[in-house]
Amino acid sequence: MEKVRIAIAGVGNCASSLLQGIDYYRNIPREQHEAWGLMHLDMGGYRPGDVEVVAAFDVDVRKVGRPLHEAAFAAPNCTTVISDHIAKSEVVVQMGPVHDGVAEHMADYPPERSFRVADERPVDVAKQLRESGAEILVSYMPVGSQKAAQAYAEACLETGVSLVNCIPVFLVSDPMWGERFRQAGIPCAGDDIKSQFGATILHRAVVRLLADRGVEVERTYQLNTGGNTDFLNMLSRHRLVSKKISKTEAVTSQIPYDIGADNVHIGPSDYVPWQNDNKVCFLRVEGRGFGGAPIELEARLSVQDSPNSAGIVIDVVRYVKLARERGAAGPLLPISAYTMKHPPVQMRDVDAARQIEAFLEKSTGDDTA
Repeated sequence: MEKVRIAIAGVGNCASSLLQGIDYYRNIPREQHEAWGLMHLDMGGYRPGDVEVVAAFDVDVRKVGRPLHEAAFAAPNCTTVISDHIAKSEVVVQMGPVHDGVAEHMADYPPERSFRVADERPVDVAKQLRESGAEILVSYMPVGSQKAAQAYAEACLETGVSLVNCIPVFLVSDPMWGERFRQAGIPCAGDDIKSQFGATILHRAVVRLLADRGVEVERTYQLNTGGNTDFLNMLSRHRLVSKKISKTEAVTSQIPYDIGADNVHIGPSDYVPWQNDNKVCFLRVEGRGFGGAPIELEARLSVQDSPNSAGIVIDVVRYVKLARERGAAGPLLPISAYTMKHPPVQMRDVDAARQIEAFLEKSTGDDTA
């Protein structure tokens, strides 16, 4: 069976966890049919070990020009190691377009914590995608990288490569961009990756449960802290506009009435260097039940941020591969709704999962994937 050939834009913690996860699950015996951490170990005949990275782009001097298996562990990456030996790769990380991909305040922090842009000329991304044989580009650009993310999307449209947009820059969910991918006959998924079990998915489940049980949700907040480059990047508040929209809509879409913008606060709170890739969420929901009696819930969730989304990406790229084989085009609605915070169409997770399973069971498909 052929491989799922992907390219990666941004060789940070998330990319490192993805590569480690591919290696980790590759070692599971072929006769085993299920594994924790994934929707399915086998998805349409493709297993995690069938995902092959054929091109990679970054802008950091410690990663550009290095083999991918070395760059994945280079500073400022600090994610938990789940597989300290990943297969040697012939792929060399190439210099990508910078644009707005690096926040100015990064220069004020120690090199081991922040980006250091390489003094090299960016490559022609479309040319490299074409020559590498990539079918899918996974965008792991920093939050706020609007122009850089759009540059990679343009390269996908030029080459027929599918886009999996893991960041809160609205491309797949933007009607204009979505239609461009549809007209080009290219399936895509996005925007802003959910974790397997993270702050957003927990928050969605809690407010949905309260609403389903007849509790009126009045106010809620979600505060997050972490110590990776994602949280450092987000200290620049002007880069957070789309992130806050994405996270807020992901949660409020599960409440079947408007509680008012002033009663919802969802977003990153602060950067705590010693947390590294550990993300801590503080969640509070206030509501009223029978007779107007008050109900309050507080929760604390601690996860390793990057591994928490890597399995989701492995599921998404395999689904997109199947969609390409079946001739689908444009935004893939169920997989985007299930795996992304800001999909083209919000769905209840259980409904999106049901549609995904129906798609996987089909022997042939159409453009409604």
